[in-house]
Amino acid sequence: MALDADAQAVLRALAEMPAQRFDETTDALAVRAASDARRRPVDATPLAQVETFTLPIAPLPVRARLYVSALDPAVPPPVLMFFHGGGWVVCSIDSHDEICRRLARASGWAVLSIDYRRAPEAAFPGPLEDCYAATCWAAENASGLGLDASRLAVAGDSSGGNLAAGVALLARDRGGPALLHQILIYPPLDPTGDTPSYGECAEGCLLTADAMRWYWRQYLGDPAHGASPLAAPALAESLAGLPAATVVTAEYDPLRDEGEAFGNRCVLELPGSTLRRYDGVMHGFLGMSGAVAKADLCMAFLGAHLQVVERDSRAAPAGGAS
Repeated sequence: MALDADAQAVLRALAEMPAQRFDETTDALAVRAASDARRRPVDATPLAQVETFTLPIAPLPVRARLYVSALDPAVPPPVLMFFHGGGWVVCSIDSHDEICRRLARASGWAVLSIDYRRAPEAAFPGPLEDCYAATCWAAENASGLGLDASRLAVAGDSSGGNLAAGVALLARDRGGPALLHQILIYPPLDPTGDTPSYGECAEGCLLTADAMRWYWRQYLGDPAHGASPLAAPALAESLAGLPAATVVTAEYDPLRDEGEAFGNRCVLELPGSTLRRYDGVMHGFLGMSGAVAKADLCMAFLGAHLQVVERDSRAAPAGGAS
């Protein structure tokens, strides 16, 4: 279908800004600065608790921000680890503050957003190891924050979805922590970039094919790392032992096809998995609440789905995968 009218309006507004080139001469720090400059303030969704603190993880501490929609000591909320997108290079817990607020409000889960180290200063596996260490920290310490550490899931948008999938693989292969679910929102999963959607959505859809290939180069550092399933989860030989996954894709996105191929694998191999495409919108639409109607529809879906995951987990022994 054609781009939604509201998605077209967003693209028209963005077209008025200077275009960023992505080639071998593009400086990552300049891209990061330009991304920060484009950020606009938003009205923050109110929550019962929003707290920023530092996680004492190795090799370096990282900032984290906790979002809790309601405080009830009798029923501590489960914990959703959230890893922000931005091509592993740009964005932060600040850029994704409103997404995390809305996710906590829609789901009732506590959301713990992680400010992992970014590429190219910290290339693969640095960001992934930060996210995994933060997840282990939450499993060991979340109860001290009034949260249900026995019910833990991972989520991320774009490159954060890649990191969430990588954390799920590490948790399986390293023997924990146990995860209930993984939510992968338009994730990059394969650096080869040879799917039809890379050609169909190469330009004009917010995320360009050239930009995505550039982001992959920053994250991988050494191109040989692209052969690792921890960097490219689509290459995982088996998904056995992973938690069920919810995979969200956008029609106008170079990453659409790889996300849907992986989502279909999850549906076949991991009971309880879901693949959902949002037609008429582009990469990054979840962060466009108030401008793109399907952002709100997707958030409502994710919130309701997480409520089901929690309900089902309480009907089963705590600490198990869904």
